[in-house]
Amino acid sequence: MSQLLQTIEKETGANPTVSIIWMHGLGADANDFVPMLHELDLSGLPAIRFIFPNADTMPVTINGGYVMRAWYDIVNTDLGRQEDEAGLRASQAKVEALIAREKARGIPADRIILAGFSQGCAMTLQTGMRQPEKLAGMMCLSGYVPIAAKAAAEHTPQSLATPIFMVHGQMDPVIPIARATQSRDLLKQLGYNVEWHDYYMQHSLCQEEVVHISAWLKRVLLG
Repeated sequence: MSQLLQTIEKETGANPTVSIIWMHGLGADANDFVPMLHELDLSGLPAIRFIFPNADTMPVTINGGYVMRAWYDIVNTDLGRQEDEAGLRASQAKVEALIAREKARGIPADRIILAGFSQGCAMTLQTGMRQPEKLAGMMCLSGYVPIAAKAAAEHTPQSLATPIFMVHGQMDPVIPIARATQSRDLLKQLGYNVEWHDYYMQHSLCQEEVVHISAWLKRVLLG
């Protein structure tokens, strides 16, 4: 068993009954989304354990082999070509180890949310679509379904019950919105329940998105 990823953990109250595993984007780290906790409206929700993992470091081809935190290598600006399947699957196993730890700590699968931005979003879908149990949700920010043809073949019937929240910037220069809408359409075609929003922004977050995330969390955790 490989070592668990380093994480930052923040609990919104004693004895949390919900866990949210939130993955950063390429070149960022576990600290990236910690400040978001002060922006989200979590009123009325049960105590939540937020887990922010650090991806391992690796040389990233598209950045001239520069070593940075990455969930998988990016070989080509056209994200659908030459995907790093081995890297995706290796990181998937590490995310699954974090899910297993939450279950061991008493949080059932259907109270665990996977969340992520950009590469972290790709990891949310890579992992969430293949789970043998329903999760509480997949929160997909500015990303896409990686190795899409294999994801379509490998998704589990149980994962179809996991609600998906998917958002994207209309002017995203890093992951074009067309890639995200293709992913959204694939997910819907497979039978997932996808809530979609797009915003007048680039590869980032905006206030309207924060409001929508808060509302979605309440729907999936209190519904």
